[in-house]
Amino acid sequence: MTDSQLIREIKEGNTELYSELMRRYQRKILAFVYHMLKSSHMELLAEDLCSETFYKAFRSLHSFREVDASFSTWLYTIARNTVLSELRKQRNGNIPLDESGYVPVAPSEIVPEQAVLRSEKVDMVREAINNLPEKQRSALILREYEQLDYQEIANILGQSVSAVKSLLFRARSSVKNQLEPYFYEPIYEQYEGMKSR
Repeated sequence: MTDSQLIREIKEGNTELYSELMRRYQRKILAFVYHMLKSSHMELLAEDLCSETFYKAFRSLHSFREVDASFSTWLYTIARNTVLSELRKQRNGNIPLDESGYVPVAPSEIVPEQAVLRSEKVDMVREAINNLPEKQRSALILREYEQLDYQEIANILGQSVSAVKSLLFRARSSVKNQLEPYFYEPIYEQYEGMKSR
């Protein structure tokens, strides 16, 4: 059955078919929510917010209109709004993001020095993404992590395709500019120091 057929059946009272829609989209929505929360160190909330997304979608399914958007686009929009609402709640509650319980775990085959460096780089990238304006951050996550095309991102964000491309360009430039000072290696200074001896 297509999404449309399932939705039609669910609207007609066969609510048990909603589990099939969940099965189709749960991994994608969970990954999207996880990546949106990652920049705020709140990954532990991903499963709860994913469940909340599906609950909200089920409650509002009667108002879903396929002429406005595909089911997946509609679901991503609900997920995005759910995450943004939670982030606002956390900020307003003045809960330090460092107390979210997030603990970075390095693969065991990596030596401690490499693990520390990798963890620092991940934190810097996460912080750079977190510093982006909300629409740039969402566009970047949808494109780079969820691999959605420009039209899907445009539908989710309520923007034109050209606006999405512009958001992505500005997001990538901003992340690059924020990270450049940390990844510059002053190799020439070593050579100059050797010459002066």
